[in-house]
Amino acid sequence: MSGDGVRTVRAGRRTVEVHRPDKVLFPGGDGAKEYTKGDLVDYYRAVAPFMLPHLRGRPLMLERHPDGIDGPRFMQKNAPDSYPEWIDRVEVAKEGGTVCHPVCDDTATLLYLADQAALTLHRWLSRTGRVDRPDRLVFDLDPADGGDFAAVREAAWLLGELLDELRLPSVLMTTGSRGLHVVVPVNGHHDFDEVRAFAKDVADTLVAGHPDRLTTAARKKERGDRLYLDVQRNGYAQTAVAPYTVRAKPGAPVATPIAWTQLDDPGLDARRWTIADAVEQARTNPWAGTMGKGRALGPARRRLNALMPS
Repeated sequence: MSGDGVRTVRAGRRTVEVHRPDKVLFPGGDGAKEYTKGDLVDYYRAVAPFMLPHLRGRPLMLERHPDGIDGPRFMQKNAPDSYPEWIDRVEVAKEGGTVCHPVCDDTATLLYLADQAALTLHRWLSRTGRVDRPDRLVFDLDPADGGDFAAVREAAWLLGELLDELRLPSVLMTTGSRGLHVVVPVNGHHDFDEVRAFAKDVADTLVAGHPDRLTTAARKKERGDRLYLDVQRNGYAQTAVAPYTVRAKPGAPVATPIAWTQLDDPGLDARRWTIADAVEQARTNPWAGTMGKGRALGPARRRLNALMPS
C-alpha cells in the first residue's frame, strides 16, 4: 500500500512505513542497474529469514546514505530517541562513557533501518549478553591496490587449509566490496584480546610460509603488492559487515556467504551477488552445520604453537 510518497509494509505483527520508496539510492549507468529505496526494502524483507540469525542479539553500527551512494555517508552507532520503542537497544561501555546501539532482532527492525537508508549493517562479533566475549573470529582478505581477485582466492585456500590443520571450522563470505571474509565460530569463552592475538598468530604463521604473497603490515606503503591479512576487526567494539548486507557500491552488491567449493568458480569476485540474486544464493544455505560449532581456542592454540616459526 502506498500514497503521498509513503508505502506501508507488513512485517510480522508490525507495519513499517517506507518513505519516498521511489527515491533512487543506487543510480544506474556504466553497466550498473538502478535501485530505489523500495528495492532495498524488498530485498531486506526477502533475505530476512537468512540474515536475521546473523544479526540477533548483536550491537550494530549503521552505514547510512540518505541521498544515495553518491551523497554524504555517515556512520551511526547510537539509536536515537526517535526510533520506535519496539526496536531493541543495548548500552555498551566505551572509553569515557557508553553507547546505546540498535539491535536488529526481527524483520520489522530490518525494514525500518532500510527506510532510514541504512544500506550496510556492521555487526559486533559478540552478543548483548556477553559483549566482551566474541563468538566469531574474522579474517579480512583484501587484494593489494591494483591486485586481482585470484590472489584473494589463493589466500583464502591457504588460510582454510591452515584452519583445517588447527581443527577449526571456517566459512567464507564475499564482502561485496573488494575481498573475502573467512569466519571462524568460537565458543564465546575468550575475551577480545585473546581472540585477536590468536588471529594475529594464525596470520603471522601463514605469512611466514608465503612472505612474497601475504603480509600483516598495517601500513599500505609496507605491503607492496602482497595481499593483506587483516585481523583488526577482532577487537572490542570493532565491527564486520553482516552476512547478506548491501554495500554502498554501484549495482547494490551484497556481502554473501558462499560454500568453500564455490571458491573455484571462475566468475567469483567480491561483488558477484547483488540484491537481484543474493536471496537465491542464501537459499542454498552455504554455512549449514558450521556456525553452531563454536570451538575453544586452547587446543587450536597448542597446535598453532607447534607450527609457529621460533
